[in-house]
Amino acid sequence: MADVLPLVEARLRSALGEPDARAAVTFLGTDRIEVLRFPAAGQEGDVVRYATLGMSAQPMADPTAVLADPVKGPRAELVLSVRSGAADTDKVLRPLAVLAASPQVEGVIVAPGASLDVGEPLWPGAPFTSVLVAEPGGLVEDLELDAPLDPVRFLPLLPMTPNEAAWKRVHGAPALQERWLNHGTDLRDPSRRSVPLD
Repeated sequence: MADVLPLVEARLRSALGEPDARAAVTFLGTDRIEVLRFPAAGQEGDVVRYATLGMSAQPMADPTAVLADPVKGPRAELVLSVRSGAADTDKVLRPLAVLAASPQVEGVIVAPGASLDVGEPLWPGAPFTSVLVAEPGGLVEDLELDAPLDPVRFLPLLPMTPNEAAWKRVHGAPALQERWLNHGTDLRDPSRRSVPLD
């Protein structure tokens, strides 16, 4: 069976350009997770993107299943886009790796609409400790793999303040995204305030 990760990296490079930095993190009992940094380029000259590489090496397993299927199951990588220069966002590499390792460590399936919390600021001084997983397909197209493997989906992450995360738990992800939209929230601003929630 073909190694998935070279195909994933090729898809990331074709969509986002050449990475200018990468970091690797290995957690006890898990596969190595890399985070690639793609510098600001093109029309969005001030947006830097961080993408995980390694999460999709294994399919995510249903936590209620007795045995994990080594072949079938959803596969994903995470992509975070933030404006560069306003905060030390390069420190997000380890938190992103932690989130990418969560299917192996905690047996969770990461899917659109989910909240992921790292329990500490995503980078020094960040007003966010968690992210909302958004719908894939906009920035990096799904990577189709040979059957019976599921495609790799590239899931955008939207940073949430603690208040937004609490509000989302009550009202749901679509309601929070609608509120962001209605208030013209710049979700790539690394130091933005919480959207009004009353």
